[in-house]
Amino acid sequence: MQPNEPLLDLRPLAGSERPPAPTASPAAQPLDPQATVEATLLLRRAVEGAVGADPADLATVTDTLSGLGVQILSADAPSRRVRIAGPASLVGRVFGTDLQQVSSRAPDGRAVSHRHRTGGLSVPAPLDGIVTAVLGLDDRPQARAQLRIAAAAAVSVSYTPPQLAKIYRFPPGTDGSGQSLAIIELGGGFAQSELDTYFAGLGITGPTVTAVGVDGANNQPGQDPQGADGEVLLDIEVAGGLAPGAQLVVYFAPNTDAGFLDAVSEAVHAKPTPAAISISWGLSEDDWTAQARNALDSVFADAVLLGSTVTAAAGDNGSSDGATDGRDHADFPASSPNVLACGGTSLNADPTNGAVSGETVWNNGAQGGATGGGVSDVFAQPTWQATAGVPARQGGGRGVPDVAANADPQTGYQVLVDGAQVVYGGTSAVAPLWAGLIARLAQATGRSFGLLAAELYQGTSTGQAAAGFRDVTSGDNGSFAAGPGWDACTGLGSPDGTALLTLLQRQADAQLAPGLE
Repeated sequence: MQPNEPLLDLRPLAGSERPPAPTASPAAQPLDPQATVEATLLLRRAVEGAVGADPADLATVTDTLSGLGVQILSADAPSRRVRIAGPASLVGRVFGTDLQQVSSRAPDGRAVSHRHRTGGLSVPAPLDGIVTAVLGLDDRPQARAQLRIAAAAAVSVSYTPPQLAKIYRFPPGTDGSGQSLAIIELGGGFAQSELDTYFAGLGITGPTVTAVGVDGANNQPGQDPQGADGEVLLDIEVAGGLAPGAQLVVYFAPNTDAGFLDAVSEAVHAKPTPAAISISWGLSEDDWTAQARNALDSVFADAVLLGSTVTAAAGDNGSSDGATDGRDHADFPASSPNVLACGGTSLNADPTNGAVSGETVWNNGAQGGATGGGVSDVFAQPTWQATAGVPARQGGGRGVPDVAANADPQTGYQVLVDGAQVVYGGTSAVAPLWAGLIARLAQATGRSFGLLAAELYQGTSTGQAAAGFRDVTSGDNGSFAAGPGWDACTGLGSPDGTALLTLLQRQADAQLAPGLE
């Protein structure tokens, strides 16, 4: 603070406490106090259980911050977001923190340079209780792509998306026409010419794919085939190969907590409302600030209210989620009770006729990857999961995953990435697979689903196979073993798309005419 600057009346922002980034050390070049910093503020709801901020709250935030010299880049009441910018020294003073430039280790292990803060944030007194999150001041990488690349010699069998549609009995006569699917990406890119080549090789006309840049990010293909590019192309090719009649919109955002939230918000509030929003990026719950977790969860709740189903990869590092503390961890955003958490299996089937000879939990060991799954430490168990048999060992938390599908790279997905034909796996393939299935179910039923999990769990009981699923009963992901009914490896199981359509139609009919089933 400069000698003549007035002392601000600041109030602590709950849940904003942040530990140092892994291996953080001062960067070679310190942060310029005049360097522009952008951030996203999330506001409280005007009405609990409804979308949108109070216009009066929005005005209070913009007027207060403008009066302090902070630039308002955008203010949007429906998504409850205010995007701001200002010099690092000013923004740090307004939010009660010291911003520095450091080098640290990203979730994927790479060395990165970024802005950094530790401890908690504060907000000016007039914003106390109105602003629920301030994201992006610290722009360390927030998530990792949940994909695995198979060594050619390790592949026992692999599948194209249309083959998986046959194996999982996606409803015939559907292709996702009339539906929109959103895909969230935190890096990488795609070339339309490559998608055209891939879908032509499958003998189908691919979907219309549109790229949307968020917070200065954009579609940048051809730079990271082993990482972000692979994730982007896997997501598009799986979702597009399963729902080629759908409109795909791919949101590219910086890999930060603010970028993640802004990308999801843009997708949730898009027109038309997407039938599903596929997310294949995540990180252990403990590696998020409480404000960022809660902010994203509230945006997922907006998706539910507007009719979108969010599908999220459950992680590729077993029950520990890659942590080294000897404890089990659930991956977020899969652990949000407002998303459909997607776990992984190892699938042996005949690609030509769809006959399944075996499906077990995906677990190739510490180096080969395994499906995430377990019990949340931070989200309470939702009521619709109460009879499923979630372990009580962690105090009644939300069980992960809800559903599953093929994720083993040794029985993986045939995709085209930066000109190379490769086989990929990981639960990052399961999220777009379920998004594609949801698009086809929405087409067949003529309705949106929102919190689809609540419908899928209806009538479930501990140890009993769920209707509409192939129960996966063999294997483990470390601390948790598969068994009859729901388990913390594959959830309710892998889909029988045709049976799920029948189930959802029957449930819809029952709601329209209670007692007439």
